[in-house]
Amino acid sequence: MEHMLQPLDISTIFGNALDNAIEASVKLPEEQRLITIKGSRIHDLQIIVVENNVLPGCEVPAGTSKEDTFLHGFGLTNINAAVEKYGGSCSTKVENGMFRLKIVIPVESAS
Repeated sequence: MEHMLQPLDISTIFGNALDNAIEASVKLPEEQRLITIKGSRIHDLQIIVVENNVLPGCEVPAGTSKEDTFLHGFGLTNINAAVEKYGGSCSTKVENGMFRLKIVIPVESAS
């Protein structure tokens, strides 16, 4: 397990999470668009939560909604791969019109 997140992995995590959230948000009326990113450290864990409103009936995506399925649909897979390199994990869920991506990554003790 590496101890410090590499710039490419940080870009992969946040770039894909934001791309997905923006893509879902533009399908909503402007007044319903909301993206929230929270980061916190709890003991030896870095917690990152990205939330965004979604259309009613939306479920956790399996792939892409875009026509070009060859070049799209890898965002969550790439996020998960980057997080797993550091011994972390990801979870996703849709609840009450909100998509939630939760990332947990072990970090070194602050001592």
